[in-house]
Amino acid sequence: MQYALMIYGEPGYMETLSDAEREAAYAEYFAFAQDERCVSAAQLQSAETATCVRVAGGRTLMTDGPFADTKEVLGGFCLVEAADLDEAIELAARIPAARFGGTVEVRPVMRF
Repeated sequence: MQYALMIYGEPGYMETLSDAEREAAYAEYFAFAQDERCVSAAQLQSAETATCVRVAGGRTLMTDGPFADTKEVLGGFCLVEAADLDEAIELAARIPAARFGGTVEVRPVMRF
């Protein structure tokens, strides 16, 4: 089954790390992306680059910025193939952001 691992963290948290910690964290992200269970992974540009789209009364409404104004923002995602939720959680725990004050949301993917 596929799971989406959505990575939330405080903007700029990587810049607060020492050079050695930052290099180690990036190495972990790259290694994670090479795991055969990782179908796809990407880092997102900053939340300030987001555009939200809604349709109301047949009109398309756009708002600059992220959907919600929160302390933590969606910074990236991974799509993984895991046998079950327990395995997906084990994979999520490997993501450096989870150790640096962030959160990794694990959600099963439904296919259309």
